[in-house]
Amino acid sequence: MPRPIQATIHTTALRDNLARKRRAAPDARVWGIVKANAYGHGIERVFEGLLGVDGFALLDLQEAERVRALGWRGPILLLEGVFEQRDLESCSRLSLWHVVHCDEQIDMLASHKTHQPHRVFLKLNSGMNRLGFAPARYRAAWARLDALPQVDEISLMTHFSDADGPRGIAHQLEVFTATTRDLPGERSLGNSAAALRFGADSGVRADWLRPGIAVYGSSPDFPLHDLAHWQLRPAMTLASRIIAVQQLAPGDTVGYGSSFVADAPLRIGVVACGYADGYPRHCGTGTPVLIDGVRTRLVGRVSMDMLTVDLTPVPQAGSGSDVTLWGHGPRAAVLAIDEIALAAGTVGYELMCAVAPRVPFVVGE
Repeated sequence: MPRPIQATIHTTALRDNLARKRRAAPDARVWGIVKANAYGHGIERVFEGLLGVDGFALLDLQEAERVRALGWRGPILLLEGVFEQRDLESCSRLSLWHVVHCDEQIDMLASHKTHQPHRVFLKLNSGMNRLGFAPARYRAAWARLDALPQVDEISLMTHFSDADGPRGIAHQLEVFTATTRDLPGERSLGNSAAALRFGADSGVRADWLRPGIAVYGSSPDFPLHDLAHWQLRPAMTLASRIIAVQQLAPGDTVGYGSSFVADAPLRIGVVACGYADGYPRHCGTGTPVLIDGVRTRLVGRVSMDMLTVDLTPVPQAGSGSDVTLWGHGPRAAVLAIDEIALAAGTVGYELMCAVAPRVPFVVGE
C-alpha cells in the first residue's frame, strides 16, 4: 500500500477562479500564468481547467514546448523574454510572444534573422525596480523596436509591486500612464491583486490581465481579505491520513526538541506528512489542520516525514482518519493555503511550488 499522502488538483476550481477574474474585468483578455510548473500544480494537470484563457504566460522555452505539445495554438508569452540569441529561433519556431526589458534583448532582435516578425511586450520599470526600462529611457527603447523589421506589434506592460498592500498602485499607474501616453499598442498591467482590488479602473484592466495566484485559489492580499471575500476556491488539496495515535499525560512532550508539553491529558494523531513532502517545517503548534473535516491544530515540531495533531475536537478520529493539510476537506470544509503560509511566515505561492516530487498528484473535480 502506498504512503497515504496525495495532492489533488481541482479542475472545476480553476475554471471557477478564472471566471471570477473575468467578472472583475469583463472587457480584458486574460493570460493563464503557468510559470514555475503552473505554481507547482503541473502544467499538464491544469491545462484543461485553464482552457478558458486567451493565452498562456510562462518563463522558459521548455514550458512553452509543453503547452504547445498539449495542443494550444493561441498566444504564449515569455514573461522574462529571451536569455540568449538562439532563444529567438525557438520563439520563431513556436510562435512565441516575448517581453523585452533591456537593451541586450533589443540587440538580439536587431541581429536575428527571421521571416516572421516578432510580437513583443516592452516592459516599463514603473517603480518595482526589477525588470524594465526606466521611464526616461522607455520611449527611446520603443523607437528602437519600432524601427526593426524583426518586430511586428509592440505591446506595453509593467508590474505592480504593492497591489496587495496599503501603498497600492496609484504611484506606478501614474508613471505608466505618463510614460506611455500616445504610444500605440495593447497594454498589460494588472496582476491578481490589482485586478481584484482595482479592476474597476479601465486603466488597470487594460487589454491583458495577468492573474496568477488567485486563479490557483490563494487570496492575493491575505490576511486583509480571505478566499471567501474574493469568491475563490483552492485549486490544490494536500491530504493525508492519521497513521498512529498517542495518549499523552500532563507533562509529556511531543516530537523533536520537546517543544510542546501537554498541560492536561491529550490524545494526538500522527500524520503521514512532513517537510520532505513540502509541508513547511516552520509551522508550529497552533497551525490549523482539518481532521475528518473538523478544524484542529498542529502540535510540536514538523519532522521530515510526520507531524502531530491535537485530536481533542475530533474524539472519534483515529488511525486512518482523513487529514487535510490545505485545500478541500470532507463535508465541504475548506482550509486555505494562506493560513498555513501565515503560520510558516511565508506566502501561499511558496507552499504551492514546494510540494515535493515524492507526493503523488491526481486530477479531480
